Amino acid sequence: MPEQQPSSETRRGFLTRGAAALIAARALPASVADAQDAPAALTVQDVIDRILSDVPAGPAETVDTVKAGDPTQPVTGIVTTFLASCEVIDRAASLGANLVVTHEPTFYNHRDRVDWLQTDDVYHHKLKLLQDGGIVVWRFHDGIHRIEPDGVVTGVLESLGWKDFAHPDDPRVCEIPPMSLPELATIFRERLGTMRVLAVGDPGRRYRTVGLMVGAAGGESQIRFARETGVEVLVVGELAEWETSEYVRDATHAGLSRAALVVGHAASEEPGMKWLAEWLRPRFPGVNVTHVPLRDAMRPL
Repeated sequence: MPEQQPSSETRRGFLTRGAAALIAARALPASVADAQDAPAALTVQDVIDRILSDVPAGPAETVDTVKAGDPTQPVTGIVTTFLASCEVIDRAASLGANLVVTHEPTFYNHRDRVDWLQTDDVYHHKLKLLQDGGIVVWRFHDGIHRIEPDGVVTGVLESLGWKDFAHPDDPRVCEIPPMSLPELATIFRERLGTMRVLAVGDPGRRYRTVGLMVGAAGGESQIRFARETGVEVLVVGELAEWETSEYVRDATHAGLSRAALVVGHAASEEPGMKWLAEWLRPRFPGVNVTHVPLRDAMRPL
């Protein structure tokens, strides 16, 4: 059967519609045309997913979850911090940042359960600050410790200027020039910015090996680490005073070269979150990334 040729009326209609479409396309404002070609805005969730994609996988059960806010919104800026206090939230809002990446809990317990806080005025005050600023809080605790080498330990070594002292197989173990406990305490106060350092051990002895057990790993973990690595000075963020400190006191009584320095939980891990800001910047070149340090809540009177 011979192919049917379009009628003159059909041809006219096609040409008319085509011309109209061309005119309409040319009439689009430049901003609309650009928007059609522009990539979708980077969301807070996109940032979180990208960070996790660059970190070794860990257990499915984790505390590294969103604690507040809507992660589907476009990201306007990132703040890293040891803990998302109200002061840090205020600072994030003033920077125009809507993603706070925190290392420690936001709502006063390890898993950030809030069922027990529903009638608590402090909880609601903090929640309102977050809501008013449109801020998302995401915890990055487990993941940063899985980075190889450990991101928090790397940050602490950089702040101390001890990278060359760190053991290549375990950077938590440092071989240092011989120092007394008062000399070590001065270094930690000045370089980590802590206002309080507590010590257990002989202040007159000079020590050569230091173990960086950042945070609050618990007495058994701290004691095992000291015993298995053989470090002379165990540096911790915090400890239970009836566990690790008593073990060190008894070790000293036994004639062993053992000591401990307690520098404060925030001071022992904040450098890691400062390091994280540097780690994030090349991954998100169009996003302002700022480290906001946490002031120590407890200080000498």
